[in-house]
Amino acid sequence: MKKKELPLCPVALTVEMIGNKWKLLIVRDLMAGTRRFGQLRKSISGISQKVLTQNLRALEEDGLITRKVYAEVPPRVEYSLSASGKALKPVIAALAKWGEHYRSAVEKIRNKK
Repeated sequence: MKKKELPLCPVALTVEMIGNKWKLLIVRDLMAGTRRFGQLRKSISGISQKVLTQNLRALEEDGLITRKVYAEVPPRVEYSLSASGKALKPVIAALAKWGEHYRSAVEKIRNKK
């Protein structure tokens, strides 16, 4: 497998790692702890099985999540944040805080109309 070249800009690198909405929501959900595929699928509204699988593979390849497969029938697979993934906690918290602030500001504007 060919290693991809990482952007020099740290903001561009962060956006590349978690920049699509699905990756961001997967990381957000895994902040609460280990989850199975079905749990993630139920908690992330609108994501298809294929897209969830693709994004989990990409996050694992980038070292943000770990995947643990249990030798059971049927197979059980659990996903958790790696140390690098856990380090995103303040980033996710800042995004949540900004979203709350923005929602409040927009609602104030809409209520004045």
